[in-house]
Amino acid sequence: MKDSSLASAVETPSGKGAGDENFPVGSWLLPPALRPHIARYYAFARTIDDIADNPDLPAAEKIRRLDGFAEALSTGQGGPDYAKALALRASMIETGVPFRHGTDLTIAFKQDAIQGRYRDWEDLMGYCNNSASPVGRYLIDLHGEGRHCYVASDALCNALQVLNHLQDCQKDYRALDRVYLPEPWLIEAGGAIADLDGPASTPALRQVIDRCLDHTADLVRQARPLTDQFRSRRFAMEAAFIWRIADRLLIELSRRDPVATRVQLSKGQFAAAGLWGMVLVLRTPRPSAPPKG
Repeated sequence: MKDSSLASAVETPSGKGAGDENFPVGSWLLPPALRPHIARYYAFARTIDDIADNPDLPAAEKIRRLDGFAEALSTGQGGPDYAKALALRASMIETGVPFRHGTDLTIAFKQDAIQGRYRDWEDLMGYCNNSASPVGRYLIDLHGEGRHCYVASDALCNALQVLNHLQDCQKDYRALDRVYLPEPWLIEAGGAIADLDGPASTPALRQVIDRCLDHTADLVRQARPLTDQFRSRRFAMEAAFIWRIADRLLIELSRRDPVATRVQLSKGQFAAAGLWGMVLVLRTPRPSAPPKG
């Protein structure tokens, strides 16, 4: 999906798009009427992520621009430079989706502007709760599903976020001096941040990667009930597709070294994940209504 609006003076487009993500963005599995709204959300998220990841912008300038996007989304105050925020605001007003699913992303990306190290898993999950969980919550609310789905959705989104951090661990360190792997874990294992700059993972770095994968496996297990919770069969298929991607990436990263090579799913693995999701959901009855409360 592409947003037709031109980049503004405050944007710093990286050239990345939906095709560069680990997961399908607004795929044909989702209801056609909702795809334009998803495209606006993705365009907003991609834009503010690019600002946070721009190595040439000072932290203070990143925060100023991100605050501008949050303000435009929340209040409607902002000129053409914040067109993507204003477009998402109009979409959210039309669909009744809360603004916080967009403004929470700006909180995470402002954190990226000033924080390059993480203390422990809880510290990392605090970041993911703003950078990843809002995406799933946005889709849940857009589809009119119940908020009881948030728990499993948060687990899936946060798992995907950590898997992406592991895939890009060397690139993030070299380009942005940003390390999502908990630094104390690396020191405890006898390693150092500089291990990320090598041709392959050191034993200490591999130990930390595996420790992150163990926690991520717990998230993937917690996310498994999600596909059974959605009334929308299309949305359930999309969720099952994404869950399978996370599960396969977890296996690939446990077998391969993300420092030595780019670890990602092949086109065949990606297609197989989609087919698996469709078959799974077609065989599973949909709930008739969300639980009360």
